[in-house]
Amino acid sequence: MLRFHNYDIVFQEIPDEVTLAVNITGCPNRCPECHSKFLWADTGEPLNEESLSVLIGEYGSAITCLSFMGGDQEPQEVNRLAAWLRQEHPRLKIGWYSGRQDRDEAIGLQNFDFIKLGPYEAEHGSLKERTTNQRLYRVEAGGRLEDITSRFWKKH
Repeated sequence: MLRFHNYDIVFQEIPDEVTLAVNITGCPNRCPECHSKFLWADTGEPLNEESLSVLIGEYGSAITCLSFMGGDQEPQEVNRLAAWLRQEHPRLKIGWYSGRQDRDEAIGLQNFDFIKLGPYEAEHGSLKERTTNQRLYRVEAGGRLEDITSRFWKKH
């Protein structure tokens, strides 16, 4: 069962979207310089249709996207909840921030608008750095992934 620690409205994780970011606990990746080590423990409230409905109801039309921040321990459950969101809240865009290097086969691209892949590696920096190993993709028609990571980089 997926659990979440907290959530917040964010403006930087998904470009051009007002995103409800849900921080999922039980992260198996254990990136050495993780900024959210508190998410390693499998604690928190259950993340399911009921809890998502409450969160979405709290913010209503103020949000344009919901992003699962983690969930690598149960990608099939992230995918299932994304499919439910797609059906029940079709106006919302759906994102997933994964620390995996590659997309898990359990993730159906039809259920997502954005997918971030890659563990945090301090020597490469965060998404804001041109040297980052992480990538944010926009899911295009037909399941094509467009790398939009450069949207995070400052123009000089």
